[in-house]
Amino acid sequence: CWQVYAEHKVLHKDLYITGCSDSDGLDMYGLDGEEMWYADFNKGEGVVALPPFADPFTFPGFYEQAVGNQGVCKANLATCIKAYKNPEEKIAPPHSSIYPRDDVDLGVENTLICHVSGFHPAPVRVRWTRNNQNLTEGVRLSTPYPNADFTLNQFSSLPFTPEEGDIYGCTVEHKGLAEPLTRIWEPEVIQPSVGPAVFCGVGLTLGLLGVAAGTFFLIKGNQCN
Repeated sequence: CWQVYAEHKVLHKDLYITGCSDSDGLDMYGLDGEEMWYADFNKGEGVVALPPFADPFTFPGFYEQAVGNQGVCKANLATCIKAYKNPEEKIAPPHSSIYPRDDVDLGVENTLICHVSGFHPAPVRVRWTRNNQNLTEGVRLSTPYPNADFTLNQFSSLPFTPEEGDIYGCTVEHKGLAEPLTRIWEPEVIQPSVGPAVFCGVGLTLGLLGVAAGTFFLIKGNQCN
């Protein structure tokens, strides 16, 4: 369900998604490509996904409504499967990329983001590693968000403190992949450049040689006179 509206000549897009399968469910509200709220059916609660700097917003009764929508969705799903003679599901494998949220400084807390895009259907499974060791603490996975071509994209984030020599991995699993898709990230340590120091040293040496040569010829000229 899309709702497009303009306020003060600025275009906004509201989005509401409800979906279900035999083993999973989705109920989410979004605005301008970002999720605002979603139902976590595993924990039995609604989750406000707004960033800390956003104005406070409440969603009273939304989780109870989401639970009711799941019953309607599963009933409709069974009817559609029967009516369309259980059509083959279209499968699109995901692409992924991994990048830090902020500029990287060693020893300074940051967030790694793994962006999974272009897949269908949901879900994908995302696993994080540091130096080949699995990480789970602080890991967050957003709800699937639709692209314009009706494929999906999803974000997973990992809080971390970059240290020299660390290697982080984001591994994505999906039914469209023959094997898990892994992207690697490691902090880049920028070594101080020696170029300016070399140029300054060479320039100073040439300058001193020039002074010495000038002094030599000046003395010789005075002796000739």
